[in-house]
Amino acid sequence: MNEENTAGSAAAIKADRVFDSCSDKDCITNLPVMLEGGELPEQFTSVKTRCCSIDSVCLSVEPIPFNRGYYSVDVTYTFGIELLAYDRSCEAPTPLRGTASASKSVILYGSESSTKTFFSSGARIGDTNSCCETVNLPTASCQCVDPIALETRIAVMPPVPPQNGMPMPPRRCVMLTLGVFSVIELTRPVTLTVNALPYSVPTKTCTAEGTDSPCEIFSRLSFPTDEFLPQIPAAGEPLPECGMQQLRHEGFGGWKSAPQ
Repeated sequence: MNEENTAGSAAAIKADRVFDSCSDKDCITNLPVMLEGGELPEQFTSVKTRCCSIDSVCLSVEPIPFNRGYYSVDVTYTFGIELLAYDRSCEAPTPLRGTASASKSVILYGSESSTKTFFSSGARIGDTNSCCETVNLPTASCQCVDPIALETRIAVMPPVPPQNGMPMPPRRCVMLTLGVFSVIELTRPVTLTVNALPYSVPTKTCTAEGTDSPCEIFSRLSFPTDEFLPQIPAAGEPLPECGMQQLRHEGFGGWKSAPQ
C-alpha cells in the first residue's frame, strides 16, 4: 500500500518508550582503590585524586516475584582513578593509577510483555525459560557523569590471618569518597502513531574543507563569555531519590544518599 506523505497525516514508528526512570546523587564512602602496583608504598605520606572517570557500567535486570511489572536493576560502576602521591608536601608528586568498583540496586516499573520479536538481522527480543514461559525483559540504561572526588585518604587495613605461622603486615591502601550523579531508565520498543510531515531535502550547501583560513574561521566564533564567569549552580527542585533502592559496594564501607 502506497500512502502519500502529507503534512498532518498519521505515521507509525517504532520507538523505545521509557516506562519508568529515576535520578539520584549518591555519596560512596570508604571505597578502596586497587592500585596497579599493588600496595601503596610506605614512603608516601599523602595522596590526592588527580581525576576520576567512569570506565564502564554493568547493568542487569531481574523481575520482582512479588510485584508483577516491576524489576530490580543492578548497576555496577567501574571507576578509573588517577592519583598523585607525595613523599613530602613540598616535593614533586608521583602519579599512580588504579581502579575501584561499586554497585547499587533500584526497583523500577517496566511493564509486562509475553511476546517474542524476531528481526531479519538475527536479533531477537524475548526468550523461553525452563518452565516454557516467555521472558521478555525491559532494557535498562544508565546515564551518568564523571564522579566528584570528595575525599582521598590513606588507610591501613587490618592484618590478614596468619599464613604458615607467620603474621602478615597491615596493608596500606587509598580510600575514596565519591559523589555520583545518575539517571536510570527502563525502556521497551513500542509502535506509536505520530503526525508526519513531508519529506525534505537539506537546503544547506556542502562546503569543502580548507576554503577558509584558520583566522577567518576563528573570527566567526562567539566569544566564550560564560567560560570567564564563576559557575554558580542555579536554585532548583531537588533530585528525586530512586524508589525502593538498596546501595552497596564491595569494600569496607557503603553507600549513603547525599543531602539534597
